[in-house]
Amino acid sequence: MRKFLVFGVATAIIGLSMLGGVAQASPKQDLQAFREYFKQRFTKVDTDDFVNGPYAVDADMRKQWESLNQFPPYSFALDEGEELFNTPFGNGKSYADCFANGGKGIRQNYPRFDEATGQVVTLELAINQCRKDNGEQPLPYKKGKIAAISAYMASTSDGKRFDIKVPDNSLALAAYQRGEKFYYERRGQLNFSCASCHNQNAGQKIRADTLAPAMGIVASFPIHRSKWGELGTLHRRFVSCNRNVRSEPFPPQSETYRDLEYFLTYMSNGLPVAGPASRP
Repeated sequence: MRKFLVFGVATAIIGLSMLGGVAQASPKQDLQAFREYFKQRFTKVDTDDFVNGPYAVDADMRKQWESLNQFPPYSFALDEGEELFNTPFGNGKSYADCFANGGKGIRQNYPRFDEATGQVVTLELAINQCRKDNGEQPLPYKKGKIAAISAYMASTSDGKRFDIKVPDNSLALAAYQRGEKFYYERRGQLNFSCASCHNQNAGQKIRADTLAPAMGIVASFPIHRSKWGELGTLHRRFVSCNRNVRSEPFPPQSETYRDLEYFLTYMSNGLPVAGPASRP
């Protein structure tokens, strides 16, 4: 009973930011409530360990995962990503020319709000923008080369802590709040929200899978899923989650999913980058 009371308190505090007016909570207050909920729910889990998803809360799964990670299933894709990242475009430039610090050690700063365009920019969106700016065709957003490149870039930030900013800008706050609203809204024939699985029922089984806590859930992407047999991006997972609750998914890198990523990654602020990683 206590865990549902805590969940109610956390969502009530977080929900204030959707109501507007004097009682509006700030993103910082949302983060504090979000983190407190999971720390009270999983008292034996070290805060940083939440980035390991189901393996942080399921001891049997963790043993299997640690054994699997002796030879990570994403290692070949990671090598491919490094090669692609370092391969010059037709004009002689490369991905390194598009990003701060040559594109290395920057994963913890994405997604970011771009005040010039008034939109959330994810790492995958920035990768394709780099390609377009250099006369190259964009890559599909769910898997393949873009997942490999993103995975390599994430690997260069291993252990760096997420530091997502919501600038003092009405458009930035609106994007954050849209992501938050989507996270808590119920949808589909099953009438589930993201929070139904990853807050309220985190750590519980659904079929053979253990539901990962939402805190830190984005930190390990891109991920290699056994179900997929390959690396996939976070937005590929958003699409499959929507389908699982029998809801019509949005396109990868749609504004809706970018805003959702913005909110969820802000809720992981202070946690370490842990991608790429493997999941069931």
